[in-house]
Amino acid sequence: MAAAKEQQAWDFSFPSIEGGTLEFRAFAGHALLVVNTASFCGYTYQYEGLKKLHEARTAEGLTVIGVPSQDFNQESPDNKTVKTFCETQYGIDFPMAGVSHVKGPSAAPFYAWVREAASWEPNWNFNKVLIGRNGRIAGTFGSGDEPQGAKLSSAIAAALAT
Repeated sequence: MAAAKEQQAWDFSFPSIEGGTLEFRAFAGHALLVVNTASFCGYTYQYEGLKKLHEARTAEGLTVIGVPSQDFNQESPDNKTVKTFCETQYGIDFPMAGVSHVKGPSAAPFYAWVREAASWEPNWNFNKVLIGRNGRIAGTFGSGDEPQGAKLSSAIAAALAT
């Protein structure tokens, strides 16, 4: 019997904040930093660092993807409000999913995969999942791991180098 194909990040998608679908397979070969976000959190300021990170490293093959979530009760419930907030307050232009669940039994399939594959799920807003160019999980990071911090920067450099 043939072994089942190991899942990769490219196998997943989210509803897009703009409507339609945000297909991860469109980013195959890139490194992804997938971040569960919230508009009303003490870590919301990280949007600024995520925007700078995306702009600085996109030419190298990094794509930041925001996944707004109400799982921690600090996000607007509708995509339009979240999109407007992100654009007007932070000038966000990296891809954003629609408001999604990131933990527990209702978690979006991507986050259910991360939970299964890495024994990890977000425990607060602005947790980060780094996906390597090969579509596999290259690391998971907490809210305190800043977008320009040494820990995340070195992990991103390693993910981009392979």
